[in-house]
Amino acid sequence: MWYVGLDWADQHHDAVILDEAGRQAGSRRVAHTKEGLQELKDFLLSVASEPEQLACIIETTHGLLITFLLEAGLPVYPVNPKTVDRRRNAAGAKTDQIDAYLLAKTGRSDLADLRRLQPDSPKAAELKTLTRDQDSLIQMQTRLVNQLTACLKDYYPVALSLFCKLHQPSTLLFLQTYPTPQQAQMASIQEIEAILRTAKHPTASCAATRILEILRQPQLRANEVVIRAKSRLMLSLVRQLQVVVQDIAAYEKEIRTLFLTHPDRAIFASLPRAGKRLAPRLLAEWGDDRERYENAEALQALAGTAPVAFQSGKYAKAHKRYACVKPLRNALYTFAWQTTLTETWALDYYQRKRAEGKSHSMAVRALANVWVRIIFAMWFNRTLYQAATFEKAQRLHAAHAA
Repeated sequence: MWYVGLDWADQHHDAVILDEAGRQAGSRRVAHTKEGLQELKDFLLSVASEPEQLACIIETTHGLLITFLLEAGLPVYPVNPKTVDRRRNAAGAKTDQIDAYLLAKTGRSDLADLRRLQPDSPKAAELKTLTRDQDSLIQMQTRLVNQLTACLKDYYPVALSLFCKLHQPSTLLFLQTYPTPQQAQMASIQEIEAILRTAKHPTASCAATRILEILRQPQLRANEVVIRAKSRLMLSLVRQLQVVVQDIAAYEKEIRTLFLTHPDRAIFASLPRAGKRLAPRLLAEWGDDRERYENAEALQALAGTAPVAFQSGKYAKAHKRYACVKPLRNALYTFAWQTTLTETWALDYYQRKRAEGKSHSMAVRALANVWVRIIFAMWFNRTLYQAATFEKAQRLHAAHAA
């Protein structure tokens, strides 16, 4: 067996190979190009007679380098970057070559504890990419909404009370049409109603009446210089928001279409309160490879719902797990909290944890930990969620525990 430490970067990659005895069999730096990656493959296969005799240890699970290695049939074992940091010597020397050597050394000593990277199915991989990219767009939308809110407070505060949401189409079209409070006050009810109908507002007539009433009330006014400057910024933010809102909607449609074609869709769709948003995200982050996880405990650690034990002398305390897959953790936390609205047992469990002195986030995390076990059993056995089945199992467990 040969152990390959790969220190990756944007422009180049460093590789160090160790044999079973820990002796260095070779090292190479290659460029992050098609030719460079082919050179890396040739170098690795010049040492080992076949790909399965290699173990590539690397600090990432995605990217073009990972794609190339998997397509070449090379076994890949991802590790947490903190693993290498703990192996540095007392001097703390750090170079790409040293990092590659430490990765190879980690593979040689800890390979039995590492999990080989198995790629998702094409549908699951695409769904994961789409949901994560849409989350990035949603974060961008939130930033723009916050900037727009701050801008309107400076010269057009009444606009914040006219609509429920700043990023809805009717709000954005209204602000584009009437970029200053003076222009909005001069508008007739018919003109406002026409704008709302163009934006497909569900109650355009009633909303137009209410908006005009608010606009005709006495308002705080900024000076002309502030109005001219801030209205220009407002229009810029509105144009950006319109593009982002449209893209989020397009992503939502594509995610929904892809989710409905996945074989595991019924399992995640059966989860209470998962809905059109959370069910695809849970499926995407969970994956569809039944051999990826040894048990539910492995998933709990990966999702960050299982606590980390810390004990030293007389001090012992469990704390939150920080090293985890953040998108999976976020989806599970949101889902767990949503289930308290419909699942009696989930609400009872949450309230019990709160009564024990746990904070809201700690109680939700504990509830998410329970849900991981439930979802894992559903997913592994390909069964749908039924509250009665879980509650029966819960009563039997309570009887045995007593």
